[in-house]
Amino acid sequence: MAVLTTELFDCLQLLLKLLTALHTLSRHVMFHNLTTPEQILGVFPDTFHSNLKNLITKILLENSSTWRNEILANQISLPQLVEMDWRVDMKTASDSVSRMAVPTCLVQMKVQDPLCVGSSDSLSSVTMELSRETLDTMLDGLGRIRDQLSAVAGK
Repeated sequence: MAVLTTELFDCLQLLLKLLTALHTLSRHVMFHNLTTPEQILGVFPDTFHSNLKNLITKILLENSSTWRNEILANQISLPQLVEMDWRVDMKTASDSVSRMAVPTCLVQMKVQDPLCVGSSDSLSSVTMELSRETLDTMLDGLGRIRDQLSAVAGK
């Protein structure tokens, strides 16, 4: 009984190695967008069994579009800005002593959640009221983001 258990354990270890290798190969095919038999066959070493190489290539090609769609459908994505509108309002405040006007900026953004595209919940509206100081801080931060993106893009 102990020999059978050892043999079974060895077979399970080999099966695990095989599944890990197939998983790694399928990820490589997806990541590098290998879409032709020649591209996939080029990944295998020359000493690899020819029939097995062709069978694995055929399976990868038949399933790659389904796997790619699953990957795209399940990827994490942030909401996207669809529309933005803004206006400057004057808030008036009064007390018994004085009356003053305070300018504020109202920013309304429509954002789309990519996970809910097509449903009624996909678009949401966000409205912010910003004082001049808050608006200056936000614009300064956006300017830094723009500079960093430009530096990374090499422009």
